[in-house]
Parts: sequence; structure tokens; C-alpha cells
Amino acid sequence: MRLLLVEDDNHVAAALSAVLARHGFDVTHARSGEEALQALVPESAGFGVVLLDLGLPDQDGYEVCGKIRKRTSTPVIMVTARADVRSRIHGLNLGADDYVVKPYDTGELLARIHAVSRRTVHEEPSTGGEDALHLGSVRIELPTRQVSVDGATIQLTRKEFDLLALLAQRPGVVFRREQIISEVWRTSWEGTGRTLEVHVASLRAKLRMPALIETVRGVGYRLVAPAA
Repeated sequence: MRLLLVEDDNHVAAALSAVLARHGFDVTHARSGEEALQALVPESAGFGVVLLDLGLPDQDGYEVCGKIRKRTSTPVIMVTARADVRSRIHGLNLGADDYVVKPYDTGELLARIHAVSRRTVHEEPSTGGEDALHLGSVRIELPTRQVSVDGATIQLTRKEFDLLALLAQRPGVVFRREQIISEVWRTSWEGTGRTLEVHVASLRAKLRMPALIETVRGVGYRLVAPAA
């Protein structure tokens, strides 16, 4: 797999590139946001994943992520020292597929890279043949992957849509965390649990319906269908 590493520290990039190469990745190193954006044009450049450090010399990493998402659907993993949930949600809202918080374990990073690359090929959960799901004022168009609330389109990332579509298929039914991770993230790796929590928080904020997705403590989540 071709991987675009966006990292301004040459020593960090060299060490990480060596590790990634040993695990079969063909790494291209970009030292700035502008270099990264140029490397991604055209999209046929064929990168499987973009590993984006947020501390770049020329542009804020969040800004770069937003520009990347406008140019390509290539999965983006943010690498950041900003561990608070608000920062992570902001990154996901801009189109990041996942994040890794510094300092990170190399095994965790590799697992996340493999996870996002696997799930981009067959990313839609089973829809049971329906074209749209209606939950009060929320409409979920499955073929086009569009979500609207009171007729206004809500921009969701791939994983946010997949998560919402999965829960919306069976309103009121509790989905275990392990089941959600398996069906949406297509992995059983336990470290994905924190990513699930952040995606749930992001969905609640974007839809402006904090009570739509209910946390069932110690079990998982369920969707509480709003009144029509």
C-alpha cells in the first residue's frame, strides 16, 4: 500500500518511514501541508492512507485535512498531541477517518492504518434492501449516503454515516460496542473503542440531537427514534 506521511520533522519521518517500510508500505514523505496537497493531485496518485501530523510549518493541520478532504476521499489519520475530545471531534468533522494521540505505540498506529484501509473498500453496513430510513425529522438516504434533518443536509464523514445507518436500522435495539466496531470498523481490535465514543459524540453534535443516540452503560449504544 502507498502511504503519504505528512511530517515536518525529518528525524521522526525517517524513523517512522523505516518502520512502515518493514511492514510493506511504500511511503512518500511530505514535509509541509503544501507538499502534501501537491502529492495528492491527481487522486489517481493511488495513496491508500494519509498519515497527517497536525504540527506543520506552513499551515495548521486541521486546515490541511479540510483541503485534503475536498480533493480526495483517501482515508486520513491525524497524528496529534491534542488528546481532548473536542479537538478530536473537530478533526473528524473536517473529514479525518481516525486519529492517533502522541506519544503512540507503533503497533497501535499500524493497526489503525490497516483498519482504515480495510474498511474503505466495503464500508457500508447491511441495509436490508431499503433505500431510505426515516426517524422523525431525520432522513437517511442509503444509496447516496446523505443525511438530512428537517430537510437540511448534514455533512457526515464515512464512519459517522455508517454508524448512524447501522443504529437506525433497528431503533431501540441495543448494539454492543463489539458488534458496532465489527460491523462499522470491520475489526475486533479493542483500541477502536475510543474512536467509537468520539464518533458518537460527533454525531450528536452535528445532528443537534444529544438524546438521539443513547449510551447503555457497560453494553453499547442504541438509537432512540424521535417523534415525527
